[in-house]
Amino acid sequence: MRVTQSLSVTIFSVLLALSAPVRAETDADDPVMAALGDASQKAAVARQKDLLSDPASPVIGNPNGNVTIVEFTDYQCPYCKAAEPRLQALLKEDPNVRLVVKEFPILTKESVTASRAALASVKQGKYTAFHQAMMEHKGQITVENVFEYAKKVGLNVDQLKKDMNAPEIADQIIENLKLARAMKISVVPGLVVDTKVLSGVSNKTSTAKIDFKQEVAMARAEKK
Repeated sequence: MRVTQSLSVTIFSVLLALSAPVRAETDADDPVMAALGDASQKAAVARQKDLLSDPASPVIGNPNGNVTIVEFTDYQCPYCKAAEPRLQALLKEDPNVRLVVKEFPILTKESVTASRAALASVKQGKYTAFHQAMMEHKGQITVENVFEYAKKVGLNVDQLKKDMNAPEIADQIIENLKLARAMKISVVPGLVVDTKVLSGVSNKTSTAKIDFKQEVAMARAEKK
């Protein structure tokens, strides 16, 4: 069954329409930015069940870990890809961390296709392998790349294409965007440790400066 390209276009149009009103381009010292940050933090606490425990969101690492990192990500985002090795290293080093991935394809139509494929790969038990392969790709991702990586990690590509068209796949992407919008997250990557928002509210945030190990330790200390 051929993947319906018009569905990706439709979802992409919805994503743009929903995300446009909340884009933040201001400096961290700006009072508007500070207000957005406060609102984002309050929303993360208020929506923590959707943020941390949504059964439709894929989990990498220990599903029962005592600290959760949430990543709103787009496979076309170079900053997401730059952060990925550090996140994977942390998961290997710390067996009590769980990484919840929120597919958040806001950059291109190809991003939507990639996210749909990623969510569909869950059905075949290959999400982690597919996600990592896509994150390791250098440069812009094409639709052809999506299915090349799917085949490479052992997915049944014909079945994947059928599963990508399931209504629940589009619904999950839209729900992720609605959650991000509620949290004022409008740029990628959006990174949250438990309910502490680290990035995503402003494109001025330097994700390279986030010390994930330290943030996880602080989150654990707060639970005591």
